Amino acid sequence: MSFASIMVYVDPQQQEEGQIRVAEAIANRFEASIIGVSAFAIEPPFVAEGVVIAETTKADVERMQADVAAKEQWFRKVASLAKEKVEWRWGVEYPTVFLAAQARVADLVVMKRKQLGEDYYHYIDSAEAMLRMGRPILSVPDGVTELSADRIVVGWKDTREARLAVRDALPFLARASRVTVVELCTSDQQDAARLRVRDVAKYLERHGAHCQCEVRVHTAEPDASYLIRLAREEGADLIVTGGYGHSRLGEWMFGGMTRGLLQEAPICLMMSH
Repeated sequence: MSFASIMVYVDPQQQEEGQIRVAEAIANRFEASIIGVSAFAIEPPFVAEGVVIAETTKADVERMQADVAAKEQWFRKVASLAKEKVEWRWGVEYPTVFLAAQARVADLVVMKRKQLGEDYYHYIDSAEAMLRMGRPILSVPDGVTELSADRIVVGWKDTREARLAVRDALPFLARASRVTVVELCTSDQQDAARLRVRDVAKYLERHGAHCQCEVRVHTAEPDASYLIRLAREEGADLIVTGGYGHSRLGEWMFGGMTRGLLQEAPICLMMSH
């Protein structure tokens, strides 16, 4: 298992290099190509009582196009791979919609954890992106510029999403020096949970991974906090889990565990939905 194509989303106004550095290192490790993606949408006029209060002008669109063009040069400079290994794609489209469409050519999509804003005309909705892309997401927190993936924690839950996450992360898991597979369960599920994590470890070991297993009963400590603490104790810089969420009032939202990890984890997260 390997990665051949790493996609990374770049906000048009972004200055931080973190997730690009991480994507570049992954591309180098797997001799993969790297594809930078950026987009913005044109906001419709704001009308009140039949009067146009604000609208995007031609000059505004030209400025935004210039910003994206300049960002391409910045991206190519940061992603210092051979020219034929670097690609740039941009569009005048909702960023989330554009990224989801472009992800068809990617094995892995890298995104920075903290978005610049909640404006869906200019910024990614990471929850919707996860739902739509059909590709694993690597979420990189602020301040992180590298990923060794030498020690990895797998947050297991016997679900479709977790199975996809483990399969998608095989290129990392097979190369890691230690993988800790952990399931959090109720007290009456401990025996069944031990069987499940042993099966997962056996599956991974057949792909060359070096695994250890852990089962823990739910406590007052939030599950996400426990996984983060375990990763710290193991010296891991990557947590792999399924990406969970639900729809409410037509908006797809992260589930509690997923949201907790995204809000609190100081290390990279790889999630599949």
